[in-house]
Amino acid sequence: MPEPGFSFGAPTPHGPLRTFHPRRAPLGPARRDALERLWPELGLSVHDAASRDGALDRRALFGRDAPLVVEIGSGMGEAVAAMAAADPGRDYLAVEAHLPGIANLLLRLEAAGIGNVRVAHGDALELLRRCVPEASLDAVHVFFPDPWPKARHHKRRIIAPEHVALLRSRLVPGGVLHCATDWLPYAEVMLEVLGADPGLENPYGGFAPRPAHRPVTHFEQRGLDLGHEVRDVVVRRTTR
Repeated sequence: MPEPGFSFGAPTPHGPLRTFHPRRAPLGPARRDALERLWPELGLSVHDAASRDGALDRRALFGRDAPLVVEIGSGMGEAVAAMAAADPGRDYLAVEAHLPGIANLLLRLEAAGIGNVRVAHGDALELLRRCVPEASLDAVHVFFPDPWPKARHHKRRIIAPEHVALLRSRLVPGGVLHCATDWLPYAEVMLEVLGADPGLENPYGGFAPRPAHRPVTHFEQRGLDLGHEVRDVVVRRTTR
């Protein structure tokens, strides 16, 4: 399949720091076949969309104007596929930088006949900045983002004040920002940063009970098996 559709573009010396680390991994024949067959219908290149500097055409993407959920860092696609299948009244846009994960999600969507998910390849923050209008998203999900545990890398965390302001601005009033992590120091930072944003409110006053609608993925189970404690932080955009 053509490589330009899967290009991040050349980083610029003064461009924003990435909150993710692009990985290279072999696709294998099944995943490569999934990309070749399913990408033209279900896929979106963030790099290409941002270069056009226009808002996403949701009707062209999904064939309807339904409430939209963006999942940032969809991994192997387990969570977004399960949540979208159980929530057919909303559309889901999964944004991921790792091609094997994208291909795996495409295979899941095809096998389960899930029609309300589209998949974007690239930097989710760039997509939100340049292609998603303010007050247009029903929810944003950030499940198990890279914790960047070393102090010198903390500036790369996605749950940081400047990124949270962007995420919040794209939510409709009452829209939900739902984060989860199994890295307790990061969970505490999430709680602090989200609590400090004047346009967000935490209905739980602290960590949220684990929502039943968020499925346990293979990645999460592996952490649980290692004794990691998972924390959810759920906040809503106020009317301000």
